[in-house]
Amino acid sequence: MIMARAALDVRTLTAAAAGRVIRGNDAVVCGTAWLDSRTIQPGAMFVAYRGPNFDGHDFIGQAIARGAAAVLVESADAVAAIDTGAVPVILVANTERGLQDMALAIRRASGARVVAITGSAGKTTTKDAVATVLEARYRTLRTKGNFNNHLGLPLSLFDLQAGHDVAVLELGMSGAGEIRRLVEVAEPDVRVWTNVGTAHIGYFGSMDAIAEAKAEILEGATAESVLIANADDALVMRHAPRFAGRVVTFGEAPTADVRATSIRERGVDGVTVMMHTPRGAAVVSSVLIGRAHVSNLMAAVAVGLELGVPLASMPGRIASLAPAAHRGEVLRLGGDVVVVDDCYNASPSAVVRMLEACGRDTSRRYVACLGEMLELGDQAHALHADVARAAQRAGVQVLVTVGGGPAQHLADEAVRAGLAAGAVHHVADSVEAARLATDLVRDGDLVLVKGSRGIKMERVVDGVREARG
Repeated sequence: MIMARAALDVRTLTAAAAGRVIRGNDAVVCGTAWLDSRTIQPGAMFVAYRGPNFDGHDFIGQAIARGAAAVLVESADAVAAIDTGAVPVILVANTERGLQDMALAIRRASGARVVAITGSAGKTTTKDAVATVLEARYRTLRTKGNFNNHLGLPLSLFDLQAGHDVAVLELGMSGAGEIRRLVEVAEPDVRVWTNVGTAHIGYFGSMDAIAEAKAEILEGATAESVLIANADDALVMRHAPRFAGRVVTFGEAPTADVRATSIRERGVDGVTVMMHTPRGAAVVSSVLIGRAHVSNLMAAVAVGLELGVPLASMPGRIASLAPAAHRGEVLRLGGDVVVVDDCYNASPSAVVRMLEACGRDTSRRYVACLGEMLELGDQAHALHADVARAAQRAGVQVLVTVGGGPAQHLADEAVRAGLAAGAVHHVADSVEAARLATDLVRDGDLVLVKGSRGIKMERVVDGVREARG
C-alpha cells in the first residue's frame, strides 16, 4: 500500500503557484481549500476566486472570521483594510491558476495513484463504482459530488493531504480544452473513457467534435499510463490508438478484456451480469437500473484489476453500491407507488436508456415526467422527437413534459408516435409539473422523473413524495 507524504505548508504551495506570501505565517498547513466563505471549515485555505457574478475578494474577512487558515488572492488591495492577523495571505497572478498549481504540487507529493474518468454519460456512477471497488484495498479519495471542473477538481486534490492511497476523479467539460487542463492538474495514472454521447452537443455541433474534446484525456500519457476504454463505443475506439500507454478495454464486444455476458435487467430492481476478465469470471449484481450501468460496472472491474484488487472481492463491493442522490434512486411510497428519481441531469441518450430500463417493469402503469434537455443547440427539436418515440416504444402510458419549445415538441411527437392525446401533458415549469403529477399518479404506478438540471425536476419528486408519504 502506498504511504502518503506529509501535507504541504503555505511556503511550499506558494512556491508551486509562483506567488508570494504578503502577510502572516508561511509555515501554516491547510488541510483543504474552499471557495465559499459561508461554508468554509476551520483550517481550510480560502480561495478568493473571481466569478462572472461575484468576487471572492469581497468575502475575505468573513472567511477569516469563520476560521480560514490561509487566503489566496490576486489583489493585495483586497486585504489592505482587513485585519488578517497571523493568517497568511498568498498573492498570485490568478487565483484559479494558483489553486490548480497548488493542487498539482499536492498530487505529486501525495504518492497517491490517480484514476481520472470522463465520458458523456455515467461519469459519476463510474466514479462511485470504481471508488467502491478500490476501497476493498486502498484508502480512496473520490471527487466530491460533481466537483469535476477547473475549480472542483483541484479542490478535491487538496484532500489528498489526509493520506489517501488512490484518488478517483471525475473530469467534466462544456468546451474544448477543459479536459486538457484537468489532465495537466491531475496527472492520472489510469484514465477511464466511458462513452461519447449527445450531452452539450449544442456547444460542439457534432458527436465527432465532442469525441475530439473528450480525447484530451489521452494527452500527457507515458508508457506506464493505462487507458480503460469502452470497446462498444466506436468513437472512443477511434481515438484510443493515439494513447501513448497501455489500453485495456471493456464491453460486450468479444474482443474486450473485461467482457459482459448473460445480462439480465431486473427493471427497477437493477441488473445481473456475468463478467469475464483475465483473472477469471464472476457474477455481479447491482441495484443500479438499466443496461447502461453494466458498462460503468465493467469499467470499475477493469480499474480494480489494474490496481491489484482481487476479483473475488468485487461482487460484494458492487452489490453494496447505491445510486447517488437523484441519479436513479428508487423511492417506494405509499399506495405502492414507485418513483425512479433520475432528475440530476439529462442527455438524449441517457433519457432513452432510462425510459427503456424502467419500461421492463410491465406490471405497473408507466408514468414519465420528462424535463427539457438543455444545451442541444439547433438539434434540440430533433433529439426531443427521438425521446418521444423512445417513450412510446418503452410503453409509457402517461407523459408529462416540462419546459419550453423543445419539451412541447416532445409532447407533440409522443402523440404522433401513438400515445393517447389525453395522456400527454405539457407544462412550462417544474412547479406546475409537481402539482400535475400529484393529481395524475395513481396507486401502483411506476413514475420516472428525469430532466436537465436547469429544469429542477426534483420539485416533481418532492411533490409526489409529499403527497404519497
